[in-house]
Parts: sequence; C-alpha cells; structure tokens
Amino acid sequence: MAVVADLELARAILACVESIPPGRVMTYGDVAEFVGASTPRIVGRVLREDGGSVPWHRVLRADGTFAAHLAEEQAQLLRAEGVWVADRRIELARHRWDGRVG
Repeated sequence: MAVVADLELARAILACVESIPPGRVMTYGDVAEFVGASTPRIVGRVLREDGGSVPWHRVLRADGTFAAHLAEEQAQLLRAEGVWVADRRIELARHRWDGRVG
C-alpha cells in the first residue's frame, strides 16, 4: 500500500478509482473531493505508487488531458472503452463520472 500518511485515505482513493465505470473518467480533483482528500496531488501519488491494480487510465488532469509520460497508453486504453479523444484531451462534459451509481 502507498507510503501515504493515511492508509485509509489511500484505500479510499484506490476504491474510488476502481469504481469508475468503463467509458467514464474522473479528474484527480474529482477523486480527491469524492474521498475527502485535501489535495489532488495525493491521488496522483497513490496511483503512482499503487495504482497498477485499478483502472488508473480513467483519471485525468483537470483540463481533461493526460499525464505526459502516460499519454499514449492512457489514450489507447480510453479509446478502447469508447471514450472520444480529440487533440490529446477528453471532453469532460461528455465522459466525466460523478461517482454516483445508477
């Protein structure tokens, strides 16, 4: 588990990301707000350290762009789920998930 001061918070972040349905995305800030984290940076840190087992590719920057070092792989994975990628960006209004089931 992540070297994060709050192990429960790290688990909540991973659970939130795990719950994002295929074809939908959240921003780092969305995830942080959903789990009560103080900053989106903690979401990035948890995903960097422990995100290999969750659909990390469904988490984007606030402007709908990809992390530079993962851009090609992230875009490819999202396209496979039916997410429209244009100009290396996701249309958040169309694909953003608010965390609610149903």
